[in-house]
Amino acid sequence: MSPELLSVLVLAVVFVIATTRSVNMGALAFAAAFGVGTLVADLDADGVFAGFPGDLFVVLVGVTYLFALARANGTTDWLVHAAVRAVRGRVALIPWVMFALTGALTAIGAVSPAAVAIVAPIALSFASRYGISPLLMGAMVVHGAQAGGFSPISIYGSIVNGIVEREKLPGSEITLFLASLLANLVIAAVVFAVCGGPKLWRQGAVVETGTAVAKGDAAKGDAAKGDVGADSGSGSGTGGAGTRTAPAATVTRTDAVPAAAVPLTAPVVATLVCLVALVVAVLGFDLDAGLTAITLAVVLSTVWPDDSRRAVTEIAWPTVLLICGVLTYVGVLDEMGTITWAGEGVGGIGVPLLAAVLLCYIGAIVSAFASSVGIMGALIPLAVPFLAQGEIGAVGMVAALAVSATVVDVSPFSTNGALVLAAAPDVDRERFFRQLMAYGGIVVAAVPAVVWLVMVVPGWG
Repeated sequence: MSPELLSVLVLAVVFVIATTRSVNMGALAFAAAFGVGTLVADLDADGVFAGFPGDLFVVLVGVTYLFALARANGTTDWLVHAAVRAVRGRVALIPWVMFALTGALTAIGAVSPAAVAIVAPIALSFASRYGISPLLMGAMVVHGAQAGGFSPISIYGSIVNGIVEREKLPGSEITLFLASLLANLVIAAVVFAVCGGPKLWRQGAVVETGTAVAKGDAAKGDAAKGDVGADSGSGSGTGGAGTRTAPAATVTRTDAVPAAAVPLTAPVVATLVCLVALVVAVLGFDLDAGLTAITLAVVLSTVWPDDSRRAVTEIAWPTVLLICGVLTYVGVLDEMGTITWAGEGVGGIGVPLLAAVLLCYIGAIVSAFASSVGIMGALIPLAVPFLAQGEIGAVGMVAALAVSATVVDVSPFSTNGALVLAAAPDVDRERFFRQLMAYGGIVVAAVPAVVWLVMVVPGWG
């Protein structure tokens, strides 16, 4: 058995044990990285640790620390209420607002994880407050980031277009951008429909007094101020007992935020300034999101230490272990040539269309655990030989590879998926992790085949 095949089988065993025995997959992956790295790849400890994602570790710790402080001092509650007022209480619009916001950030130049790191904690706090599925909200944030991720001035777009130019392949910047935008928009619409979006529309609006108004009945709100109800927190909008003076009247949500519930105190104002500073530092000055976030968190903690003591315990340490362990093992796979081995094996297939769909699947599978940009940089050159034969359109193939390698960033093992997992407050993290993993698996299984059929088979470019 070749070392490369053995390393892939070990990864499969790690997944099986973690799933069936409820052992932290990151710890298992660290052990696997040590075993495979030293016994199979002949790496020393430094070689194994070369794959440790130190930058992602700091991003996860820094961002979750900063937003834990924001939750502790009431800033996220204030932002949630502001979001409700911005869309006039229509809770169903908030996931789309988050989709558009992250898309705009990446389209103007933000790195996708930076945009998700900024938006996800606010979006997931809103989801927790108003009973929106965290899977729905997290997917909307990630797919929004990827929707704008290939604009001609974006980071991903610039990198891929640069690779295409270096390899002397035909290219179309606009086609690449629109392919990613439309693919993620369609996926987001499907997720919205499946994960409770229609129920959110029926739920209606939440007005500033903390009252949910049935759709079409906003004008009746004053006649029903005496209504009293209960809500299980599931977002179903179930009503309770009370005196109703109009049909289909209002339903009081016990988890809504009253207009004056979160005043602009000094800690809230300071935290809002820090969040703006995080956006400016990351997007305007290209500073590292993790280091910037942890620096701002330290400043807030120094001024208000009581909030800091609560916030430190809310850093998502199990998630940090999970993601860093898995990516360290993927680093060992890369170091021993497993990823290149798989890509070259597919590239040598004599049937171009079959090779194309297999490359899309390899890009999706590997990117679910590793760098999307890195895998695109490896796979596009591997596609050059059969693109040169003229049977496959280069523009469509590049677009299919780009979409396949980035749309799977909803996986909890990718940077974006990990940020969503870490940002979700008041959830069963193990259950949410399994939901993200299942959803990521569906995306990995379905999207590459669809984009291959739509973008490659017709022979674009």
